[in-house]
Amino acid sequence: MSPVQSVESRARGGLVGRVIDELRSDIAAGRFDIGAKLPSQAELSARFSVSRPVIREAVASLQADGVLESRQGAGVFVRARTAATSFAFKAIDQARISSMLETLELRSAVEIEAAGLAALRRSPMQEEEIFRAHNALVQQVEQGVRSADADFAFHRAIAEATNNPRFPEFLDLLGKSAIPRRAVQAEPGTDAPVAPNYLHSILAEHQSIAEAVSAGDDSAARDAMRQHLSGSQQRYRALLRGATA
Repeated sequence: MSPVQSVESRARGGLVGRVIDELRSDIAAGRFDIGAKLPSQAELSARFSVSRPVIREAVASLQADGVLESRQGAGVFVRARTAATSFAFKAIDQARISSMLETLELRSAVEIEAAGLAALRRSPMQEEEIFRAHNALVQQVEQGVRSADADFAFHRAIAEATNNPRFPEFLDLLGKSAIPRRAVQAEPGTDAPVAPNYLHSILAEHQSIAEAVSAGDDSAARDAMRQHLSGSQQRYRALLRGATA
């Protein structure tokens, strides 16, 4: 391979990687639902400002990971939120308060630092996505609909803003079951107990995190995330004390 070809190959590989990362992020955040059809190659090419061969290579990579699947004559569809992997966390038992406390403790070790890095590294587009996710959560809470998915999208947007792919990958491994509200918010078809003012506390905490990241204040962002996850642990311990009283 000539030096010119080598440079071109590396450049194309970088474009492919960027498209893969953005598509993976869109899928994991729920912007493309399971079973949804992906836009055409022409549409994706225009969206990412890359050639169709780059799109085809990125789609092929996600197909190999099990995230996408091609259906003859129909197009490419979303098969899974994340790639198949040989490693995964043991399923989080939401029926056990202690299991959620364990998960929150682990999340704290990772997400507090993620918030600080996001404040230092976020791009304007990532900053916008953080506030978009927060506003979506606010709307869902006001409408009284299920909001755990929007909560997860907010935390994942923070992780994405670190510009270190390992942070969102960590959240993907945990999955949306790591969001405590699934166990403390009453939702249709569940018997989950309701913690008074729980959702409004969550919204205020998320607002503080988003504003600190937007201001580029890494110390305040870490403190806000620490307060948020610590508050969730305190609320769960209150439930635990009630359950064992």
